Amino acid sequence: MFQEADNNGYFIKSKSTGKTQLVDFGEMFCGTIDLTNPNAFEWYKQVVKDMLSFGFAGWMADFGGEYLPVDDTMYFDGTHAVEMHNLYSEMWARLNKEAVEEEGKMNDTFVFMRSGFGRSPGHTMTSWAGDQNVDFSYADGLASVIPAALSLGMSGMGIHHSDIGGYVSLICMVRTEELVLRWAEMNVFTPIMRTHEGNRPYRNWQIYTMDTTTESFARLTSLYHRLSPYHSFVAEETASKGIPAQRPLFLHYSDDPTTYDIQYQYMYGPDILVAPVLFEDKHDWSVYLPPDQWVYLWNGTEVVVPRSRDGTGMSVTVNAEMGNPPVFYRKGSPWSKLFQTFAKDEVKPGRTPEGLSLKLLLKEPNIFLFLLLRKMFWYVFFNV
Repeated sequence: MFQEADNNGYFIKSKSTGKTQLVDFGEMFCGTIDLTNPNAFEWYKQVVKDMLSFGFAGWMADFGGEYLPVDDTMYFDGTHAVEMHNLYSEMWARLNKEAVEEEGKMNDTFVFMRSGFGRSPGHTMTSWAGDQNVDFSYADGLASVIPAALSLGMSGMGIHHSDIGGYVSLICMVRTEELVLRWAEMNVFTPIMRTHEGNRPYRNWQIYTMDTTTESFARLTSLYHRLSPYHSFVAEETASKGIPAQRPLFLHYSDDPTTYDIQYQYMYGPDILVAPVLFEDKHDWSVYLPPDQWVYLWNGTEVVVPRSRDGTGMSVTVNAEMGNPPVFYRKGSPWSKLFQTFAKDEVKPGRTPEGLSLKLLLKEPNIFLFLLLRKMFWYVFFNV
């Protein structure tokens, strides 16, 4: 393929030599297809179509702008290399979408990518958070994917997800069972559950490392599947109204000033509030609840949160054994009957996942595998 593209002049070129500009991707030197060249665009689109003809039903359309050369770079249509840093990702997304669309595979294919720019949401089915560290860190671990999802959502990327367990292992950084399961339990309440072995699979804990891990993960995927009707509803709302699936609390509780400062909780759709556990060895967790009537998902305990004088709600502390991430739903939700079925899935402290008693400590106000529903996600894609 390289020789064919090179012979046809389909790569980005060096200004000084007029020849293909090779780029260091970290593990190899590669040519980058010049998507501003109509012939190169169509040629590469056909390569993607060929994958579909081989029976592929989806792929990670990776990169798309991260390794673009800037110095001594020449594009077919004359666009400056600095401008192309952002524009290339839009073209890359459009190429993948058009390939699938023209082959009539829109209902049968799933493509996800990490790069993007202003018009990317119109061509990207779903984004993912890239390569997180295999840890709990706020900088680039489990905690980092929450503000990433909220920021992308408010920027038009309404369907987003992350690698369960993270990806990057460096030196002493090793993925643990706890991290894998904490990440997975959070992703139950996101549009997509997708695992990744990481860049050093042999050093990282996997969902198949021990039978108990596999059993715990299987339980979480079954919970995700049980939420299918709600997942579909959220996706349809994202498509029709442009509201992201994972939302900052202030989108629904704009009168509560505290919600504007919360980055590590989110609403999943209009009715579920999620507060993922972000530290190791935690058995309880503090959750901020805006003024409303809330029900704890795992045992049905109701919490009425009155509005304080300044419009804020309150914080509560709940038991948070692995397998039961802190999740509340609005009492008046039309999905209450579905949510009530989760009360039997409580995990008792010191036991394997099967059942969690709410330890409610009201504080002063102002504190606080890859299961894919293809139809659901393509609905979003069609209606962007």
